[in-house]
Amino acid sequence: MLAVALATALAGCSSTGGKRAEERAAKAAQGRAAVDTPRWTFAMVTHSGDGDTFWDIVQSGAKQAAVKDNVKFLYAHDVEGNKQAQNVQAMIDQKVDGLIVTLAKPDAMKDVVEKAKKAGIPVVTVNSGSEKSKEFGALSHIGQDETIAGEAVGDELNRRGRKKAVCVLHEQGNVGHEQRCAGVKKTFKGDLENLYVEGTNMPGVQSSLEAKLQSDRDIDAVVTLGAPFAPTAVKAAEQAGSKAEIDTFDLNEKVAAGLQDGSLGFAVDQQPYLQGYQAVDLLWLYRYNADVLGGGRPVLTGPQIVTKDDAKSLAEYTKRGTR
Repeated sequence: MLAVALATALAGCSSTGGKRAEERAAKAAQGRAAVDTPRWTFAMVTHSGDGDTFWDIVQSGAKQAAVKDNVKFLYAHDVEGNKQAQNVQAMIDQKVDGLIVTLAKPDAMKDVVEKAKKAGIPVVTVNSGSEKSKEFGALSHIGQDETIAGEAVGDELNRRGRKKAVCVLHEQGNVGHEQRCAGVKKTFKGDLENLYVEGTNMPGVQSSLEAKLQSDRDIDAVVTLGAPFAPTAVKAAEQAGSKAEIDTFDLNEKVAAGLQDGSLGFAVDQQPYLQGYQAVDLLWLYRYNADVLGGGRPVLTGPQIVTKDDAKSLAEYTKRGTR
């Protein structure tokens, strides 16, 4: 009888706990907070240009976490380092409760991150600048190690038997982009050249790459550093009459479709949704419970090499904008 009573009691506790967990999940799914903590305001300021689908995915994750955590979420961006810093200063002036920033151009961001710290605003860095995050006083960095990601691309090019590749850098001064191409060069056994283009001028990107492929028929691989540039590289290769394989960093719906139809060879996914989601969650955890993840080291979200075999299973997520 005692055993039966204990089993009944335990079942009741388990049932109640499970029901509460289901209720919290349902609230979040309905756009209602799953917690009763204060209505904090967190701001994200990135180095994104206009129309970059990668940052749409980052924001999607951040906004979902913000709903769950009862957080008001603000977003600003600018590709110019000094203007990004001005956006951060504007958020400091608004007295936000937490900041999420990228350090693609760390020299421009150092002073303003220090100002946030002095104002008592906790900072989490995402995506770019992992090597500067701790030095600048951020709580944690969430993203992929760009050098390691580049090395993974070099290894994959070797596996595919490529001999000469072009790494297309679309944003001058972005340290993460330089690290990616340097990583590729480190492990790639063939020849690698960097091609600098103006990422805000997509027709110019196509014509520059097209000219490069026409002038050097030995190029058998092109590596772009962002998903929006992959379809443009495919068009450039077609116009140039080149058979070079097009590979890319980052993943979105168009890249997943390109992998499936064979116009793209592989992609490097760093899970941008997770970067946005985890950044908001980490700030909430710090405000609520003084929790910090990473122990001074980056919290890695990639790299993951995605091929045609993987793309079909990810299509559902890329279509809804979370991968």
